[in-house]
Formats: sequence, structure tokens, C-alpha cells
Amino acid sequence: MISRHWTGVTRPGQADAYVQHLLNDTFPRLATIPGFVEASILRRNVEGGIEFQVVTVWKSLSAISAFAGQQVGVAVVPESVQAMMTTYDERVLHYEIVDRYVPKK
Repeated sequence: MISRHWTGVTRPGQADAYVQHLLNDTFPRLATIPGFVEASILRRNVEGGIEFQVVTVWKSLSAISAFAGQQVGVAVVPESVQAMMTTYDERVLHYEIVDRYVPKK
């Protein structure tokens, strides 16, 4: 499995709108792509706004290419999201998930 990481900083007052965009547009669209597993939204306050790291998990790089196109390392940032951001990654990072530990309850 592959973990895909992207980071962006929202303009002041845009953080909630960005989260809603992810929950109502991006993630439902990803859920229709075979090989998409899950997504997480991480956030923290930084100087000048709210920084988000979006982490998606995929079964393979070929599954990611169904979303991102042939150049899977290039970030997919719609114009509406670009307008919400002060800065954002134009490229993403991919990590192979070697293992996971989930404690038994």
C-alpha cells in the first residue's frame, strides 16, 4: 500500500471551507476510484494561517494514477482550492506502507 502526502496553508478564515471541500467533494470522488483505501486531514496553526496535511492511502501507484494522472508525483489542486491557500505543495510525497500496528482491545 502507498501513503500519499500533500501540504497546504489556508488563508485566514478559509480553513473550515477547505475541510468542507475535502469532505464533500474530494473524498467522495476518491471513494469511487478502485484502489482508494482511506484519507486523513491533519491540521495545525502556523504563522499566516492553518496548515493542512492531507494523507490518502492507496493499494498501488497505479490506483493513484487513476486520480492524479500519469505523473503521480504532481499534486492535484483545483483552482477553487488554490484560491483558499497562501502556499501549497505542487508535488506530493509517496511512502510505501511497510506495516501497521493496531493494538488489540
